Amino acid sequence: MSDNTMVKEGGCACGAVRYRMNDKPMYVHCCHCTDCQRHSGSAFALNALIESGRLDLLQGEVEAIVVPTPSGKGQTIKRCPTCKTALWSHYGAAGPVLSLVRVGTVDQPHGIEPDMHIFTRSKQPWVNLPDDVPTVEVFYDAEELWPEESLARRNALFAR
Repeated sequence: MSDNTMVKEGGCACGAVRYRMNDKPMYVHCCHCTDCQRHSGSAFALNALIESGRLDLLQGEVEAIVVPTPSGKGQTIKRCPTCKTALWSHYGAAGPVLSLVRVGTVDQPHGIEPDMHIFTRSKQPWVNLPDDVPTVEVFYDAEELWPEESLARRNALFAR
C-alpha cells in the first residue's frame, strides 16, 4: 500500500474551498472507466477512499452534482460552486459515508499512489501500467485485496 500516513489538506483551483483528510486513505483507486475519463477530462481518475467523518471541510462550501452511472445508483460529485473543481465523490451503494477524494486536489499529493488500477478493460492504450500494482479489468473483492487495517475501517463504517 502507498505511504499515505500523513494528514493531507487540499482545495479547489480558485482557493474558495479547502478540506483536510484527517487520516490516511483506506485505499487508493486509479480508475480507467469511461465515466471517470469523461468526468475528469483525462485518461483516468485517481481517488483516495476515506470515511466522510475523517474528511473536514475547512473553508467554503461545496455543491453536490449528481451524475448518472452504469449501475443506475448515481455518483454525487462535490464541487467548488465558484470554479467547479471536482473535490470528492460519493458513489451509489456506499452513499455519503464514504468519500472518494480526487488526489489531484491534494496540496501535496506525492506519496498518494494507487493501490489498484480498476476498469483497465477501458484504459487508454497509451497508458502503461506498472507491473508492481494490482490491476483488474473491472472491479474486485476488497476482502481479498485490502490490508487488514483498511478492511477494519471499512467494516466499522458500514456497520453503523
